[in-house]
Amino acid sequence: MHRVATARGLGRALRIGDASSASGVPIFLCPAIGRIRASGRRLNIAKSTPRRFNHTDSANVAATSPSTPLDSDKKLVDGPKESARTLPLTCSGCGAFSQTADAQQLGYFDLQRKKVQQWLKPQNGKYSDSRRLREAAAEEDEIVGNILKNMPSEELQALGLSAETMLREEQAAVAKPVAEKPPVCDRCHDLIYYSTTKDTAKVPMPHPTVESLRETIEESPYQYNHIYHIIDAADFPMSLIPRLNILLGGIHLRKKNRRSRPEKPYGDQQFEMSFIITRSDLLGPTKEIVDSKMPYLREVLREAMGRFGSSVRLGNVSCVSARRVWWTKELREEVWNRGGGGWMVGKVNVGKSQLFEHIFPKGRMSEDEGEEQADAESGENGRGKKFQQDLDMDELLPPAQPATNYPPMPLVSPLPGTTASPIRVPFGNGKGELIDLPGLARSDLELYVKEEDRGTLVMQKRVVPEQRTVKSGRSLILGGGLIRITPRTPGLIFLMYNFTPLKDHVTVTDKAIAFSENTRVSIGVPSILSPDVNEYTSKHAGRFKLSYDVTKASAGPLTRKNAVAIPVERLSFRVLSVDILIEGVGFVEITVQVRRHQYNKWVQMQEERDKAIAALKEADGANSSASASDMEASQDPFDVMIQNRRDAVAVHPVSEAADMAELPPEPDWPVVDVFSPEGKFVGSRRPIEGWESNKPPPQANAYQKKRKTKKRTQRHAETGEGHSWEGRGSVKH
Repeated sequence: MHRVATARGLGRALRIGDASSASGVPIFLCPAIGRIRASGRRLNIAKSTPRRFNHTDSANVAATSPSTPLDSDKKLVDGPKESARTLPLTCSGCGAFSQTADAQQLGYFDLQRKKVQQWLKPQNGKYSDSRRLREAAAEEDEIVGNILKNMPSEELQALGLSAETMLREEQAAVAKPVAEKPPVCDRCHDLIYYSTTKDTAKVPMPHPTVESLRETIEESPYQYNHIYHIIDAADFPMSLIPRLNILLGGIHLRKKNRRSRPEKPYGDQQFEMSFIITRSDLLGPTKEIVDSKMPYLREVLREAMGRFGSSVRLGNVSCVSARRVWWTKELREEVWNRGGGGWMVGKVNVGKSQLFEHIFPKGRMSEDEGEEQADAESGENGRGKKFQQDLDMDELLPPAQPATNYPPMPLVSPLPGTTASPIRVPFGNGKGELIDLPGLARSDLELYVKEEDRGTLVMQKRVVPEQRTVKSGRSLILGGGLIRITPRTPGLIFLMYNFTPLKDHVTVTDKAIAFSENTRVSIGVPSILSPDVNEYTSKHAGRFKLSYDVTKASAGPLTRKNAVAIPVERLSFRVLSVDILIEGVGFVEITVQVRRHQYNKWVQMQEERDKAIAALKEADGANSSASASDMEASQDPFDVMIQNRRDAVAVHPVSEAADMAELPPEPDWPVVDVFSPEGKFVGSRRPIEGWESNKPPPQANAYQKKRKTKKRTQRHAETGEGHSWEGRGSVKH
């Protein structure tokens, strides 16, 4: 059976040299076309509409000055003349407003850059030539296809064509218009191709406050809005913004009461909130392992929310991974079904922009609407004209991008604060839009690190740690002294697992102190400390108790059901653990083994102390609540939020205040001291048991018999050893 030729293939086969132009068809196919062919040329005349100019004079001159078409363009295609375009109002990578005046400010476009020149003057670029050729070929194929459709079926069969085949292949070969992507600013361009080594990465980026984000969200043009609170899994839950629903205007979270309403209107609008834990691939190697940790994540999140967390349901918590594409499809469908405004709120470097690209509903527009939007983007002024018409200087929310099937996505970079302004990307022909908001301030730990090593603070992939044994009198240091962990309970052996991208080292405590003070240098211990760090920088961040029992998970086959299956209560020891969190970096898991009778004694003492503290708080509840309300009213809301977060996440020091002296004595739990720059950036949580989920698999050949060498095999063959099995286990007579 011969291959059936389609209209497109037939049109290309009949195109011989320059005999047929872009606007015609071979005469022998349809002689009537030669008599009615138009000799004129269609021109696209841009309408002159008043608009406000948002760029400097140099940008306007370069953007609006018409360029002379090249002679080669006229020879290639006798098509319409394209007019010059302007710069986009905002950068599609970071959201900053475009400007050409100051290279040290956000949103700067260099007019001499090749990509910018091709966008402003498309008729001078190679892309325009190839595009004209494709458009000319498409016009010829369309004319040939229309002629073949009007031909009788007998003539089509004589040519080896059929109507069904032509219709099916025509539908499969519909060429959708591809919109040219606008250029990004110089800062985003350098971050894409040069990472953070360029000077543009050092442009100061002011972080927004919760108040500014609230005012921005209040300008939402949609009645239904959903806020996605993005939390990083690397240092979970330190990237949580406590009481965010209250700070943003009293967003309703469903309570545990069965009569609690699932949503609550706020004026003429409705706001809902979900918690999204990103980068969940850092928690385990497989999706099933991370799925099994969801009850743990909800419980830790509830503890981090303080007293308010005990009254909410937390059924709106999701754990996703954009890197491994875990649960992103389900979240994308939720964004599509909800519609309206979707707001992504969180701190810097929690993975908002990367998650944005994976959950945005792409390719869900009608074909006609997609063609219209593609023409609008690649037309006379591109996106700049639409943005200039919709711009209002009094609004905090910038105008939205035109709705397309595959719009440009926000830039993903390890630089903190890459997104400078809200980026609005609509979807579904007005069904809704997804807005990527700038991140709130997270941590200043990078200020104490060398500039060339700041990228190592971000955990890019899952860490498989090594087990470190730390005895009394020794310490574990991270990053050459950036973080120091020192056990304080004598007579115990602490096992530490470093789940951070920083290199660890175990040494004597005196040497560890010298490394932390930046007064000792060693080739085997690379340091990332900034030269400005001195002996006064490293301070005590807290004394943390190992009070969580993880015996069942850490005892191995002793408590496993398919092995020995000994109940935990019958074991003569207990394994205690805690996770030390480093803000924006990761965590260190610490475990220690103690006697069972010691553990039972500590548990009893802790229960008595907790009861006494609860009774004391209940007696002084009225006075303490009044003083706390006065304190919050006199302080900045953002400062109060930070203080509450640290109180909620960190474990209180062992030493108690003077007014708590009458309480029962505190149990002597195993404790460790943690030192960090200025005594900040450190917290703790109940252990996630990361070592059991991420420890390296056992070596397959560890206990196998060694392979016999060739020399040994020859010696056995000569002496006869290793071949006779008759005498083994038998008695010689």
